[in-house]
Amino acid sequence: MQKFRRALERSKQGHVQRFKRWQKHPFGVPIMLFVGLVVVGGALLLILSQTHSTTEFHPYTSYIVIINHDGITQTVPTDEPTVGALLHKLNIAVGPHDRVEPTLNTPIVEDNFRVNVYRAVPVTITDGTTNYIEYSAAATPRSIVTDAGIQLYPEDTVSVMPAADIVREQSIVEHVVIDRAVPVILNDYGVELQLRTHATTVGQLLVDENIHLEPADSVTPALTTPITPELEIFVNRKGTQIVTQTQTIAYPVQTVQDNTLSFGTQVTRQQGSNGTEVLTYQVNTVNGKPVSQTLLQTVVTVQPVPAIVAEGQAVSIPSNTEAVMAEAGIAPSDYPYVNFIASHEGGWCPTKIQGTHNCPGYMTAAQVPPYGGYGIFQATPGSKMASAGSDWVTNPVTQIRWATSYADSRYGSWEAAYNHWQANHNW
Repeated sequence: MQKFRRALERSKQGHVQRFKRWQKHPFGVPIMLFVGLVVVGGALLLILSQTHSTTEFHPYTSYIVIINHDGITQTVPTDEPTVGALLHKLNIAVGPHDRVEPTLNTPIVEDNFRVNVYRAVPVTITDGTTNYIEYSAAATPRSIVTDAGIQLYPEDTVSVMPAADIVREQSIVEHVVIDRAVPVILNDYGVELQLRTHATTVGQLLVDENIHLEPADSVTPALTTPITPELEIFVNRKGTQIVTQTQTIAYPVQTVQDNTLSFGTQVTRQQGSNGTEVLTYQVNTVNGKPVSQTLLQTVVTVQPVPAIVAEGQAVSIPSNTEAVMAEAGIAPSDYPYVNFIASHEGGWCPTKIQGTHNCPGYMTAAQVPPYGGYGIFQATPGSKMASAGSDWVTNPVTQIRWATSYADSRYGSWEAAYNHWQANHNW
């Protein structure tokens, strides 16, 4: 036992002597300090790895944009704020009749963003006996005519046909023909209505406008009379007291799916316009006083013109972004909705403070303002995300989990949250 104690004492003295020699060595203290920092750093990394996302994720400082123009596809990284600024920087000129989708003032807020530049081409527009040669990149025949500054009434129709003679008509792409509706004046129940029609006879006009005749009614001129411009038509009703009401017909919206535009991008390719209709009521009286009214007919005096809207369908999400969504439990079918909202709210920056343009590398809870939006989804205030985890300040996975709970509780699903954002530009 005494031998063991003497050996232990000699070992302790050896350690002390070696430590003193390291202290006297010119690099001894720095080396010991470095070793200590390595040990402490390793312990911190071990702790952080147990509480933070295991997925490598870096907020975007620039975006990849895919531009289709002049027969080529150009893929470029950019930090330009809008489509117009990027095209200007790349010296991609846009003429007054060219078409850019999405529009020049559209913000660039997501990766793999798609931009299409359509160049104007010569188009022949035939309006009766008059031909016009115009340059246009409009997406619909009606838009081609209106962009050329030619007045077009809602009842006028526009069709496209191949150019009959390329050399004579100087058109290499399209021949647009306007079929004008004829203006007429219809006097029905003593009410004068201004109409435009493609009917060829008075009788066909009444059928097209859903105007019904009773046996005692008469029409001037006769039902077989050909329609001519500014023709006056009188429908003579017997013993009927009427009132009329004019109301607006909201224009319909037609949507087309476009795989050349990024998911969520919406582009109007034809402007819509409201129509007008006149409702005629028969007044029912008792002792000479009106007590009720019965709808007799509805005449559309101005046809509504539908708006045509293209909706982007192309989905191209970077792999590291998909990885954090997967770790947060997002279903792959919801990736496009989550990516769209995140891109347009906080730009996939976990430390984004509302109203600022930079993405701080690190934040503490004390630095997060108690008001305004914060994080990838601009939670207001940011501290509400603590319900999803204590690392809500910087962890994208925690923020996505909180956002999923928010989307489900408020809208019912990520898809419904996306639809609300498209309609209101907030969520």
